[in-house]
Amino acid sequence: MITRLTFDQISTAVHDAYEACKDIKGGQNAHYIPYLANVNSDLFGISLCLPDGRLISVGDTDYRFGIESVSKVHTAILALEQHGAQAILDDIGADATGLPFNSIFAILLENDRPSTPLVNAGAIAACSLVKPHGDADGKWKAIFDNMTALLGSKPQLIDELYHSESATNFDNRSITWLLQEYGRMYDDPEMSLDLYTRQCSLGVTAEQLAISAATIADDGVNPLTKKRVFGAALTSKVVALMSAVGFYEHSGDWLYATGLPAKTGVGGAVIGVMPGLFGVCAFAPPLDDAGNSVKAQAALKHLMKSLNLNVFSNTHYYVISNCNIFCDDCLINCYILSDKGLFHNDRVTHYTAFFNHYTRSDNRVINFTVDFTAFADDTSFNYGFPGYVLRTDDITFGIDLPELLI
Repeated sequence: MITRLTFDQISTAVHDAYEACKDIKGGQNAHYIPYLANVNSDLFGISLCLPDGRLISVGDTDYRFGIESVSKVHTAILALEQHGAQAILDDIGADATGLPFNSIFAILLENDRPSTPLVNAGAIAACSLVKPHGDADGKWKAIFDNMTALLGSKPQLIDELYHSESATNFDNRSITWLLQEYGRMYDDPEMSLDLYTRQCSLGVTAEQLAISAATIADDGVNPLTKKRVFGAALTSKVVALMSAVGFYEHSGDWLYATGLPAKTGVGGAVIGVMPGLFGVCAFAPPLDDAGNSVKAQAALKHLMKSLNLNVFSNTHYYVISNCNIFCDDCLINCYILSDKGLFHNDRVTHYTAFFNHYTRSDNRVINFTVDFTAFADDTSFNYGFPGYVLRTDDITFGIDLPELLI
């Protein structure tokens, strides 16, 4: 089955989700971190970013809040980019623990491995892997610059949150030294824990997180800056990690209910990635017993149901781009639909181009369809087909049009 989505459809679904969920009550702020406990619990916003950079935002999407555990995704990407997928699997792992995000017992169950970069143990280990080794300032610059590239703009360190976290991170200290005992810390343990605490204390907005999620959805290319942040081959690894453990012990229930690979943070954010289609962030501080935002969960469930989307469905989803071709005696209007498969499309993308060809001299209109497959390089989309060249923003297509039009 083929599903075509328009900007208006997606925009309506985002606004409907906000209206349907804005009055939901329940949950409480992360009370064990003093700064988070005092954040206004009525804040709520949803932001969705498309691969072409268009944003749909409603509510408190420009409020800067603590990124917390959502940052694990960003630093996992950095570690994957620096070391490769196999090294991260060997040194950290990719298993869902089925236990809380700060579980010490999970380390023992995983034969002394951190399990995955998206729980506290694995995230601290990932910070220890970040290059350059032994250089706290250099490591922080790498983490911060990577975060900036994914977000499309700089986050801001919330000093009060950083000090609040540092004074109360007793479980994380225990996790760090247990990993050190088992040989699963790859740099100075105290430095690695401090880096992790700092990255969790970065202030971001829902719009920034939606952009970073869209960067993952678009195979590592930031939709606003148009710059490649990480290699396309890593997309499936990142989305697999989010699918397996993004909601900690409730990850299976979440995927079963929504079909949206996602990652939560105790600051109240939930980011979701629909590969090839969009990145989304919903934000509301009150959390359930697993540390996941009550209202943000409800909003993203509503959004996915409204759009009839599911990453595990056999439905092929299409994003519509529009362009015009001008020639001496004609105007060709073209809708290009890009076929996005499960998790990511690697280097191959299938396209269907729907043409409306208007000839000025005889007022003739011809409609036709062209199907083609294209291969992308690491930095841009450039396709070499004879015939007309179609241009849509940063994407260039060349298509061999029917003889009738040449």
